[in-house]
Amino acid sequence: MATISRKTKETKIELSLELYGKGNSSIKTGIGFFDHMLEALSKHGLWDLKLICEGDVHVDFHHSVEDVGIAIGQALKQEIFPVKNIERFGEASILLDEAAVNTIIDLSNRAFLYFDLPLENKVGEFDAELTEEFFRALVTNAGISAHITFLRGKNRHHIIEAAFKSFAVALRRAVRVNDRIQVPSTKGVL
Repeated sequence: MATISRKTKETKIELSLELYGKGNSSIKTGIGFFDHMLEALSKHGLWDLKLICEGDVHVDFHHSVEDVGIAIGQALKQEIFPVKNIERFGEASILLDEAAVNTIIDLSNRAFLYFDLPLENKVGEFDAELTEEFFRALVTNAGISAHITFLRGKNRHHIIEAAFKSFAVALRRAVRVNDRIQVPSTKGVL
């Protein structure tokens, strides 16, 4: 189990993450919609996630969302690397009503994010554009390459939730144990 403590002038985060868990979570960021998305990430990724974030939400939600992405990314890096005996690649297309999003993941130890979701305005009080900030912070700190691509949809809540769920399922598939693979790279190391 990875544990992360992160404290800045803007946020204080305590996190524990068990990558091969059961999808149980206890999440408190002070941002209701974001908590809902993180619960979906934990549930569909089958991670056990405990997270408390005290942030300067009176300013806006940016610092909390980005710093939670950083902390989750750091925890995933601890849990995943060095890569051995896992699939390495994962993909999932997930739909939620009219919305569908595809995520492809490579546990390459090279951070990259391709993000193509039409997110403007807000979902409740949550700035939809923070979705990209969260995933960028996560993949950068985890050493993951991810392509998150909009397939269809209109409702921003549905689009964002489909993105979180597709990321979770793609990552769950990428970390699937496969003893025949050993190190999944022609380089011999990731």
